[in-house]
Amino acid sequence: MNSFVTRSVVCFVLANLLLLTSAAQQTTPPNPPASQQTPPADKSQNPQDPKSPDKNQSGTSNDRLFYALPNFLTLENVGQVPPLTVGQKFKVVTRGSFDYIQIPWYAALSGISQAENSEPGYGQGAQGYGKRFGAAFADGTIENYMTGAVLPSLLRQDPRFFQSSQGGFLHRTGYAVSRIFVTRTDSGHQQFNFSEIVGSAVSAAISTYSYHPQGDRTLPNTASVWGTQVGYDTITIVVKEFWPDIRRKLSKKKAAPSGVSP
Repeated sequence: MNSFVTRSVVCFVLANLLLLTSAAQQTTPPNPPASQQTPPADKSQNPQDPKSPDKNQSGTSNDRLFYALPNFLTLENVGQVPPLTVGQKFKVVTRGSFDYIQIPWYAALSGISQAENSEPGYGQGAQGYGKRFGAAFADGTIENYMTGAVLPSLLRQDPRFFQSSQGGFLHRTGYAVSRIFVTRTDSGHQQFNFSEIVGSAVSAAISTYSYHPQGDRTLPNTASVWGTQVGYDTITIVVKEFWPDIRRKLSKKKAAPSGVSP
């Protein structure tokens, strides 16, 4: 399992670091002439705007990383917002964990695991692939609930990530990484992120000692899985910090005219 997870994370890091570096290094183009400027868009909340709260999921968003992966617990350019209720925490985690994109996502990860023959105890063939798919889906779902709903509800911590968008690349990266260890409480104060650190440890123990192959049920392997989960979450939260910048640049490229009128 370690080889599979490590290589998956490395591929994720390399792909996104290229995007982040490109987004960070590009400068904002000068404003167009007054004659070409368009009136500012209405900043009122739009259900189709990924930055606006979802009417059915108050206090969350409709956003997706790279227009695919659920990013419902990330809020952009917001100040004080009401805390999520226990029901809302569980509802938004359920919404993301069982989102349609999770099937091809876990299917791809299981295919890589099968090709590498990680966790040989699962075997090969359709049966081995099915076990790997089920384990990957369960691993992700358990961790989502532990870090995003169960522990945040018990400890009254806020599972949402509040994007900074302030400062340069290093400052924003440092802020994003720090959110793994520091989070908001439901009352708006700063507190050690027990939900992430303890929640990922509990989820690693549950998955390792319940349905993974017998040979992998060891304390060192559990600690390795825990560290890998925290590392993956760290990478993901950095991507979440810069995703709005990347999204805007991608949108500008799509909106750019194919030619210039004489």
